[in-house]
Formats: sequence, structure tokens, C-alpha cells
Amino acid sequence: MIEIKTGLCVLITNAFIQSWTGSELYIHDVAIELIKRGHKPMVYSPRIGELAEVLRKKSIPVVKDLNSISVKPDLIHGQHHMETMTVLSQFPGTPAVYFCHGWLPWEETPPFHPRIIQYVTVSDALHDRLIYECGIPAEKITTILNSVDLEKFKPRQPLPTIPKRALVFNNRANEANIMGIVREACARNDIIVDAVGYANGNPISFPEARLGNYDIIFAVGRAALESLATGATVICCGLEGAGQMVTTKNLEWLRHNNFGIRVLNRPLTADILSAEIQLYNPLDAQKVSREVRATAGLSDMVDQILSVYNTTLNSWTKNHQQDPIAESQAFSAYLKGISDRVDQTIVESNLAHEKARALQDELDLIKSGLVWRLYQRIIRISFVRNLYLMLITPIRRWRARKKKIEGE
Repeated sequence: MIEIKTGLCVLITNAFIQSWTGSELYIHDVAIELIKRGHKPMVYSPRIGELAEVLRKKSIPVVKDLNSISVKPDLIHGQHHMETMTVLSQFPGTPAVYFCHGWLPWEETPPFHPRIIQYVTVSDALHDRLIYECGIPAEKITTILNSVDLEKFKPRQPLPTIPKRALVFNNRANEANIMGIVREACARNDIIVDAVGYANGNPISFPEARLGNYDIIFAVGRAALESLATGATVICCGLEGAGQMVTTKNLEWLRHNNFGIRVLNRPLTADILSAEIQLYNPLDAQKVSREVRATAGLSDMVDQILSVYNTTLNSWTKNHQQDPIAESQAFSAYLKGISDRVDQTIVESNLAHEKARALQDELDLIKSGLVWRLYQRIIRISFVRNLYLMLITPIRRWRARKKKIEGE
């Protein structure tokens, strides 16, 4: 365990502290572990909700107004650039570590500031992004892989010889994007599919109580790691594409890339998912789970985080020389970036409005025509309407399916 003074006051930031999603749960787990080790974490977010109340019940302060904090924190644990820069402005003289959890979300863009001493990524892919896309020196970046709370996610009973039940464990998955493809792949293998997550209207606060009921779980990121810890077979699968079934051969590479965007490198089709399902191997899945439980525990991850905290504080103490001009220039550059983003958003919004107006004009023209007026008269007749719906429904389904196949 890393030696660091107890009672360290750490201010953690995030764009949201509302629901059970990746970066929010990361904060939940880290803050609770810090409390256990005698430190004093507190959380800042301008958007708080149910998860904030969970943290408060565990004696972790959560604020949406920084003026509520009457002490200067020892360290800023920054997540999401806007909240991180806000806190740096509120507490001059406090050093920071910035944690990057995602490739695509705008909120994850790493900010530049003289008091951000270290950057932490959760995968090799994000490590590469910070070096090659963001210009951050390699010596300032540490990769700390994600973890799982082994006390919560207990091993399940041994997997059956033949898989019978599958779960899509993804907050973004729904019937309009990937669920139909997963269902088709599972149907070919006589597997029943369930889904949990916000997008499909079935969010769960305690997945550890459910995961042991499924033989195969389609997941990415944290969800994949939690599923592996229970002993389920995991197939990496998300809106970005299809990955592989996690095996003893590819576990290290998949975990080092957080079971995320870099490994979702194939088209998401029923054929590809079905082929992965047919690789199902209960004995190999058991070995994978044992390896995950041996190397991906929450305690080990927090040891590494505390090591980065320690390095940051020592560096700041040794080289403490606050530079108001450099900080002012950093904020100026940051605000310029925000302005450019706003300009881009306005342009995209205007284009969307123009397209909507053009479509509305086209619809109005159609409705003013003779054919549309005749259609409206006929469709009011109950018998004709019912007959029309009976005939048109299968045609619409066929067209939708044809469009989906062509899109693949």
C-alpha cells in the first residue's frame, strides 16, 4: 500500500454526479476507498442527482456550489475539463491531477494548465490520444487500468456447458441501435436475451445482483470488467462496433484498452456476433475470471492513484512557484477553445434548422396535393383504414429491415 499522509483533502470533479455510469461510478468507488484509508474526499459537480445522495449517505460531501467549501483542498482530482478548470480557478495554489476516461466525449478533452502536474488515463488507447493528439508529454502521463470491487461482484456458479441466457449490459443500447442485431445472433444459437441500461428503459443500481444469472454478457468498459469478475463469458460489443469474446489469449490486450473503442474494430453484424458466441468455452471463461480477480481489484487501483497523488504533491512542494501569467494565458487559451466549440455548435444547429425547414416545406407541398387529400378522405373510413394498416404494416417492417441490412 502506498505511504501517504492521512487526512489528505481531495476535491474530485465530474460533469455529472447523477446516475450509475462509468466516470460517476469511478468517483463513487475511489471516494469510498479514500474514506476507508483516512483521507477526506469531497466531490464537485454542477449537475447532481441520485448518486450524489448515495455518496452523502456514505459521509462523502457533494457540492454544486464551490463557495460551499470553506477549506482549501490539498489536491484536485479533475475529471471533465470544464469542471476541472472551474475548480483550478476557485482554488489558486492547489495542484491537480487530470483523469481521462473516454476518447469520444467532448467533456473528456484534457485541458492545459500549469497546475495540472500529472495526467491519468484508463487505457493504452487514451494514453496514445494524450500523446499523439493532445500534445501532452509522455512523462506526465500514467495509465491506471480500471478496477472492479471484488467484494460486490462475487464469483457465480460454474457456467453451463451450453449457454442459455445472455444479457446486453450497456447504458446506450436499445432496440433502435444494437439490440436487434444481438437478438438475431442469440436466436441463431437458441439463447434468450435480456437488456439492462438507461437507453433501453431498464437501468439497474446494483448489477452485482443480476450478472450471475447470465452465461454470456455483451458489454464494454467497466461493465465488461464487472461481468468478467463474476465469471460470465463476455463478448465486447457496443454502438461503435463488434469486438471479440474475452479469452485467456486476448485478455491482456482487451483490458489494457478498457474493452472499449479500440477493440470494437469490426462491423456489428449478427454473423460476427454469432461466430463469437460459438467460441463459448466455460473452462476458459473461468480462467479469465480468476485472472481478473487476481489483478483488477479496487484496492490495487487506489494504491496506484495514491502513488500519482504523492508524486504530484511532492513535485508541487519541491518546485512550488506559481506563475500567474502562465495561468492567465492557460485560461485564455481554454476560453478560446470553448468559443470555437460554441461557434461550431451554432453552425451545426443552423444547418439542422435549415434542413428541418426544407423538409417541412416539402411536407407542406405534398399535403397540398390532390393525392394527399384523397388519401385523407379514404383513410377516415374505418374499414378502409383497418385494411390499409393490415397491408402496410408488414411492408414497413420489410423496408425497415432492408434499410438496416443495407446500412450494415
